[in-house]
Amino acid sequence: MDYHLCPSILSADFNRLGQQIQTLENEGVKWLHIDVMDGDFVPSISFGMPVIRSIRKESNMFFDVHLMVSAPERYIQDFVDCGADSITVHAEACEDLERAIELIRDAGVKVGISIKPTTPVNDISHLLDDVDMVLVMTVQPGFGGQKYIDDCTEKICELRELIEKEDLDVDIQVDGGINDETMETVMRAGANLLVAGSYVFNGDLKSNVRNIKKRMEHIQEDIQ
Repeated sequence: MDYHLCPSILSADFNRLGQQIQTLENEGVKWLHIDVMDGDFVPSISFGMPVIRSIRKESNMFFDVHLMVSAPERYIQDFVDCGADSITVHAEACEDLERAIELIRDAGVKVGISIKPTTPVNDISHLLDDVDMVLVMTVQPGFGGQKYIDDCTEKICELRELIEKEDLDVDIQVDGGINDETMETVMRAGANLLVAGSYVFNGDLKSNVRNIKKRMEHIQEDIQ
């Protein structure tokens, strides 16, 4: 199982976005988490295709696009066309989740599905064989800087048990409230992709990335 830090550009300095992405890439970060919010499915509005298309020209990172939008099926091909390497849709936002998964797969990118903190794992457990990743939101989607919701740890454990029981190759990503303490909690519970925003971008970016990656490596060694 591969472990990756997935910095969320929602917390980046957009005046220096290209420079900060280059710093991440220089420090060996492979994944970039891109939160797209529409002001409908979640209260906030972030950014869309023009930003992704622009940064795609300058980066070879894996673009992990998280659609926090209503009826995301409308936009899947558009986001693939502007540079997404994976697309994650919310189970709660899709009228036909199976169809959304099919559209993402047909578009030729990795498939992710996400659940809010209040959505039970059972709502998506029958689809685990059809996806590459499950994103467990460990805060309420739509705002950065929130505190990790402790009840979500059990959901991560439940997901990892189901994935291992079925011998599936499915990543578990967590998004929300990741810091020195919660990083170890979610990794021990079974998560291998960690989204972090302010934890990465607040302060000295290069130093933060190095310290976080080193801590992730130590936890991973201890787990194994």
